[in-house]
Amino acid sequence: MPIYEYQCEACGHQMEALQRMSDAPLTSCPSCEQPQLRKKISAAGFRLKGSGWYETDFKAGNKKNLAGDTAKPAAKSEASSGSATETG
Repeated sequence: MPIYEYQCEACGHQMEALQRMSDAPLTSCPSCEQPQLRKKISAAGFRLKGSGWYETDFKAGNKKNLAGDTAKPAAKSEASSGSATETG
């Protein structure tokens, strides 16, 4: 569900609301209770909810941390290049 930003034109109160995309925009300000609440134009945030949103859910085999796996070969290549300069 998207998180929308609102601002009251009467008192300037700002807030966020978790709403369905099909829900009508809020109009009543919770601070001053005036019908001057307007939805701000912004990138809507969203909440990842339920299973399937974790790093380990999309990895194959034993690779559970791909960032850590890519760092290991780089360390090996540095060690081999470092030893080559010592012998050469």
